[in-house]
Amino acid sequence: MPIYHKLGKIPAKRHTQFEQSKGGIYYEQLFGTVGFEGMSSLMYEIYRPTMVKEILSETDINPVIAVQKHLKARLLKGFEVSPKDDFLESRTPVLVNSDLQISLAAPRKSLTSYFYKNADADELLFVHRGSGKLRTQLGNISFEYGDYLVIPRGIIYQIEFDTLDNRLLITESFHPIYTPKRYRNHFGQLLEHSPFCERDYKLPEDLETHDEKGDFIIKIKKQGILYEMLYPTHPFDVVGWDGYNFPYGFSIHNFEPITGRIHQPPTVHQTFETKAFVVCSFCPRLYDYHPKSIPAPYNHSNIDSDEMLYYVDGDFMSRNNIEKGHITLHPGGIPHGPAPGAYERSIGHTSTAELAVMIDTFRPLMLTEDALKIDDGKYYKSWLE
Repeated sequence: MPIYHKLGKIPAKRHTQFEQSKGGIYYEQLFGTVGFEGMSSLMYEIYRPTMVKEILSETDINPVIAVQKHLKARLLKGFEVSPKDDFLESRTPVLVNSDLQISLAAPRKSLTSYFYKNADADELLFVHRGSGKLRTQLGNISFEYGDYLVIPRGIIYQIEFDTLDNRLLITESFHPIYTPKRYRNHFGQLLEHSPFCERDYKLPEDLETHDEKGDFIIKIKKQGILYEMLYPTHPFDVVGWDGYNFPYGFSIHNFEPITGRIHQPPTVHQTFETKAFVVCSFCPRLYDYHPKSIPAPYNHSNIDSDEMLYYVDGDFMSRNNIEKGHITLHPGGIPHGPAPGAYERSIGHTSTAELAVMIDTFRPLMLTEDALKIDDGKYYKSWLE
């Protein structure tokens, strides 16, 4: 997160005594990434963050792979994933590789009875339905339909929903998630040609500081194992922090599309990047304005990447019979493009209201058993005339 932020009380100098009013000192914790070279924040806590009372359980939650190698376009009906009460149990992994895990989730209840930490991966939550509040030890972020929530690995959090009807697209990345480097200067500031800027971020606020002892359960995911651990103090005991490593939100509705006289490549929609994949936002926009332009995307071959497209809302002009919550998967190695008739019928149109999230991975995606349950089984034939 290339922007500085701070909340609460912090001492004037790093790594110095910071006295508590009740006696003793606050405990400093460096919350860093990539060893000591990545982005980091310094937290000041009432209690030692290292205290553990008990490890209560260990559960293997690695997804079951059903299709490891394939060259078949797929359509997954995402809204057929059944809602579940528990936030973690509602996560249904559908597409995975060694770099990321993509899940669909429909949690009915808030995560309030325990705390959660993903020690394996940065999490990118896209809110398709629902609203509420992300609560973390670094502050709270309110969210609503269309928000991305970036939660760096190691963040302890809870999540509160306002409704029972919630739909999330969750990407767990084993590489840090950044904004695209071509939109940043060497200081990390977003440049003028970027389709969004720092003003669009939803930064943590309302820092909760709990001075409480007792039994507090934190479920921690590490190497695909979910550990249930008992801590003797409240995880949200941070009195202040500053730095660059923290959760934040960004609304897809604040993405400003880049357009041109002729059809622009998918890279203009890029919103996030890692070493192993990119995330793009397809938003309502004006079409190309060359008099001979064809607004629909041209056919193209995925040679070096798999393309996953999650359909959110609006008119998906390049496909036929697509509904909200559908996922299309176009594997690398074969071309794909508009559905029959979409190329031609786009001519003369001046705008689109489509809303979708695309993830292009540089390694092939594997399908889980749960993915096959919602696969329509015939999408690969949809280009036949």
